[in-house]
Amino acid sequence: MPDASGDATRAVHAGLPAAEPFRPPMPGPVMSAYFHLPGDPTGAPYAYGRETNPTWTALETAVAELESPREPAHAAVFASGMAAVAAVLFGHLRPGDTVVVPSDGYHGVHQLGYRLAEFGVNVSQVATADTERWLAALATARMLWLETPANPGLDTCDIRALATAARERGVLVAVDNTLPTPLGQRPLELGADLSVASGTKGFSGHGDVLLGYVATRDPALLGPVRAWRSCVGAVPGPMETWLAHRGMATLPLRLERQSANALAIATRLLARDDVADVRYPGLPSDPGHAVAAAQMSAFGGVVSFTLPDRDHAERFLAALRVIGEATSFGGVRSMAERRARWTEPPAGTAPAPGDGAGEVSTADDPGTAHPRAAQVPPGFIRLSVGIEDAADLVADIERALDETARPVG
Repeated sequence: MPDASGDATRAVHAGLPAAEPFRPPMPGPVMSAYFHLPGDPTGAPYAYGRETNPTWTALETAVAELESPREPAHAAVFASGMAAVAAVLFGHLRPGDTVVVPSDGYHGVHQLGYRLAEFGVNVSQVATADTERWLAALATARMLWLETPANPGLDTCDIRALATAARERGVLVAVDNTLPTPLGQRPLELGADLSVASGTKGFSGHGDVLLGYVATRDPALLGPVRAWRSCVGAVPGPMETWLAHRGMATLPLRLERQSANALAIATRLLARDDVADVRYPGLPSDPGHAVAAAQMSAFGGVVSFTLPDRDHAERFLAALRVIGEATSFGGVRSMAERRARWTEPPAGTAPAPGDGAGEVSTADDPGTAHPRAAQVPPGFIRLSVGIEDAADLVADIERALDETARPVG
């Protein structure tokens, strides 16, 4: 790594080998299931493809440098973001432990909560912005799982304050840093023990890779995570790893453009009477702005807002021309979706028993076995803003909203 302190320079050079005459600056992916291994394998850097790979090493070095540029850190890459999440939770929690997760966070973590409960782990939920309940949960918790800004509602929490209080109690703090990326927010610098992310999203940024990673400054915390990865085979392919490393070089440019575009869109949405609950941490009026501004260097490219109902939202999405309809975020192409489609019953069917929006556990009830993600309104839109021209994106959204507002028929 060159002697440089800028994030853009770091993103371009992190994890690359020293320059050698007539060699490529970024070696290609190492496609091998095994490596020559004479004699005693103890301490061998590469032995078998489920354990280690030089292409993983390069990206892991880069991730560690981006997540913790001021102090040494360590990282492990995974086949997906959920593989990384599972490795942290199953690697560090044991029967009888309690993990506290955000009730308004990513629904995949809540799905994993069912599996944790089957292994005797208590899963409790607290709303992201409810600092008092997070602090109260420390009395019984083994781990706090934070997500800020939360996906999809975009509430925020103070990582430093919660990490400081957790350390006094011996409670681990893991932060899902998928939405901000390490150039938008650095949980390890704010006191978190583990930073976890889906590299599928903004980190690689081109919508062509499934990847996840875990970073920490404490190598002892990474041991159980790596062991879980090897045991269950949650390993990334060399090509996917190489693509993520290559895409990382443009992360500063992408994040800057996405953040600027998102702010322009959110500002315009605030001016419309047919749009409610516009959320973007970069808006000075946003409820989470003060916390976000204190711990984020970029606010990212995700905006959320709510339209009157399910039908209104579906017609809006169908009317978009530049923005696609898909379920991801952080990519170079803008996309939007009606987020409630993942948690509500199909159209024309009655809700199943127990499908109520309020049926979530709280820090006061850590023994709830089957936590549920909080529901969003039927007209809730999650918009992932890409790197297109802001004027084109704003025009596409306003035209689609205008068309949707006209009477049907």
